[in-house]
Amino acid sequence: MKKSILIFTLFFTTAMLAQTKLYVHPDADTYVANTKTIAILPMKVQVKLRPKELKDFTPEQIIEMGKNEALDIQKGMYTWFLTRKKRGTMLVDVQNPARTNALLIKNGIDIHAYDAYLPSELGKILGVETVIVGSFETSKPMSNGAAIGLAVLTGGMFATSSATMNMDFMSTTDDELVVNYLKNVKGSLGSNAQDLINTLMRKVSRRIPYTK
Repeated sequence: MKKSILIFTLFFTTAMLAQTKLYVHPDADTYVANTKTIAILPMKVQVKLRPKELKDFTPEQIIEMGKNEALDIQKGMYTWFLTRKKRGTMLVDVQNPARTNALLIKNGIDIHAYDAYLPSELGKILGVETVIVGSFETSKPMSNGAAIGLAVLTGGMFATSSATMNMDFMSTTDDELVVNYLKNVKGSLGSNAQDLINTLMRKVSRRIPYTK
């Protein structure tokens, strides 16, 4: 009886610490087969600080922190996909974020505010068949500068580490949602954006049709 209770408790705790939802389009394999390159756009990032932490920052600094986090997460995702490409488990190419961001800027698009553009419009600018967009919520900053600055101000004390990623793989051919991946984790997230991405993406890698 005690063993059963312990197993149930561990299962319940695990479910609370990591929640995952995954949607895959019924014709996802066809979309993947017609995709040569995907581009990762900077996600909408919100760093949810506690009131005691917020008082040390201006609204402008909070916005800038979110933008820095978005760029670090974009780089972290690129590295994650690139590693799988080198291992032979990534079925498509991934555009370098430096190129992605430069092309958007050259076309007058704010890399942190592109909601007015359809995936098909972004695809023409970037020369890709799929774009990754979405949002991130974190309880503490993962970019080096923001993390160090906040640690100094708070004496290294943060709220319990947590992160929620809501990521969409959008076809630039017909603006269709091919994959939606929603992941929430609490606990040890590592010390930087790459650790965070590895934690969030580890278990889903074999379930995304762009990987094998």
